[in-house]
Amino acid sequence: MLDIVFRESAAHQLQEAQSWYEAQRAGLGAEFARSLEAVVHRIARQPEGAPIVWEDVRRAHLKRFPYSVFFIIEPDRLVVLSCMHHRRNPANWPQS
Repeated sequence: MLDIVFRESAAHQLQEAQSWYEAQRAGLGAEFARSLEAVVHRIARQPEGAPIVWEDVRRAHLKRFPYSVFFIIEPDRLVVLSCMHHRRNPANWPQS
């Protein structure tokens, strides 16, 4: 299983989403975090199972929440580039 590294911008997006869900209902932020953890474990086990959506960027959907994790496969790790709501345009994701 490959190591997973989150870009700083992706980690920030995840924290914002989790905080937003928690503000909507107590415990919902934790449910979002568990859904994210499940998708991260899934892509770590079988990264090639996620479809390529642009050049070498792959996408994996969270269950229950309208978010996708965008990542690339490097020889020794996976790099999460972004975690975006389905209504956002991936062309606008942070580049850092």
